[in-house]
Amino acid sequence: MITAIVMIDAATDAIPEVAAAIADLEGVSEVYSTAGEVDLIAIVRVREFDQVAEVIAGRINKVPGVLETETHIAFRAYSKHDLEAAFAIGFETAD
Repeated sequence: MITAIVMIDAATDAIPEVAAAIADLEGVSEVYSTAGEVDLIAIVRVREFDQVAEVIAGRINKVPGVLETETHIAFRAYSKHDLEAAFAIGFETAD
């Protein structure tokens, strides 16, 4: 699974509509409205690398109100759950 994090600048007066339209696109798993330098962050999850371009250039960038995007490809996911499991390898708990 390939995960891309897409930072999106949107027309200020249409952020909720832009977010909803992006969230409905195939390949987009989540959309967050944010404070800071970008208006929205979309999480794109696809099976093949070629699909990243299809979703971002072919779909997200064509949503009315999307002004600009910046894409980051994730190499590895870390979570508290994953880290706890990794550090627990080889240790048995006493019952």
